Amino acid sequence: MKRFSLLYTLCLCLTYAMGQPLSSRLDQLLADTLLADSEVGLMVYDLDDDTLLYSYQAEKLYRPASVMKIATAIAALETLGQNHRFATTLYYTGITTPDSTLQGNLYAVGGFDPLFKLTDMEIFASAVEQAGIRHIDGSIVANISLKDTLRWGSGWCWDDDMPPLTPLLCEQTDSFTQMLCQTMARKGIRISDSTTRYSATPPDTVMTLLAQSTHTLIEVMDRMMKKSDNLHAEALFYHLAAHQSGQPYASSEEGGKVVKRLIGQLGFKGKGFRIADGSGVSLYNYLSPAMLTAMLRHAYRHPRIYRPLYRSLPIAGVDGTLQHRMKKTAAYRNVRAKTGTVTGVSSLAGYAHAPNGHTLAFVVINQNILRARAARQWQDRLCHELCR
Repeated sequence: MKRFSLLYTLCLCLTYAMGQPLSSRLDQLLADTLLADSEVGLMVYDLDDDTLLYSYQAEKLYRPASVMKIATAIAALETLGQNHRFATTLYYTGITTPDSTLQGNLYAVGGFDPLFKLTDMEIFASAVEQAGIRHIDGSIVANISLKDTLRWGSGWCWDDDMPPLTPLLCEQTDSFTQMLCQTMARKGIRISDSTTRYSATPPDTVMTLLAQSTHTLIEVMDRMMKKSDNLHAEALFYHLAAHQSGQPYASSEEGGKVVKRLIGQLGFKGKGFRIADGSGVSLYNYLSPAMLTAMLRHAYRHPRIYRPLYRSLPIAGVDGTLQHRMKKTAAYRNVRAKTGTVTGVSSLAGYAHAPNGHTLAFVVINQNILRARAARQWQDRLCHELCR
């Protein structure tokens, strides 16, 4: 009899919990002691019904951390398109003498490609060899005019362990010319002057193409979103900047203009917000959950944006930065979202599949939170409620 009574009580509790509307369940989450000494902004939107389901302090500005990458990705897909390419190109100038000496320079043009690797460098060195060049009586000229000369992002902390921001990359480092010299040396190709020279414009003499390596926006964006790679995000951000300015030495301000313009077009023109970088590392970024939700809604309405964006987002319990989260919840495989973590901030934004078959857009930003793990657990509970 006692066992029956306990089972009956449990069934009643489950029926009550299942019958509670989403708003009531989210109200209960907001009563958590986690929020006694921290802030949270939250918005949930039903994309199929085009209806706001829940909003709490969603108009307030917060530091977004790495969910800033969602804004960068959507602006890039909108402005540049998924087939946009990141190219690194190697030329030479001058003439080659009968004894296989190049009387001129190698000229490397950086395209801010974070995916350029040693295997690509091997192809570049082989191209020099195949051109019949065994000795370079000159130097390597590096063109890094795609962005300004600052090697860090606006609002980055001095002790952030971040790679340098330069358009000429190899293995995500700024040692492109050194690696080129080393790779050529292994093939027996000597260079008279291994000192790198820098140029903002092509030389007056005619350049001859040796090799080019390219990667697509989709390839760059995939690691940027799945692994939250900051260098990939900044590379994409500066391609937006170059598109905006149309001039050498594009700045972070130019990249910010593209993102700001899109946010303004989505109904927030004249609102106060700030875009300082593309990765979310900067202390100067300020966005609201409402703004990010509007961007997710905009993406959903445009398949050319939504499809590649959705594919790039980490899947709850499966891969990326969500690989170890939500595995034993209703959100498992039902949430695709970008995570964000910097000191004092934990955020999560993306899409959730509700039990009625609808797709929800959601943004949650926990701020002034010094227990990032506790914030992530709270966000996982939120996603469970969205999906059960």
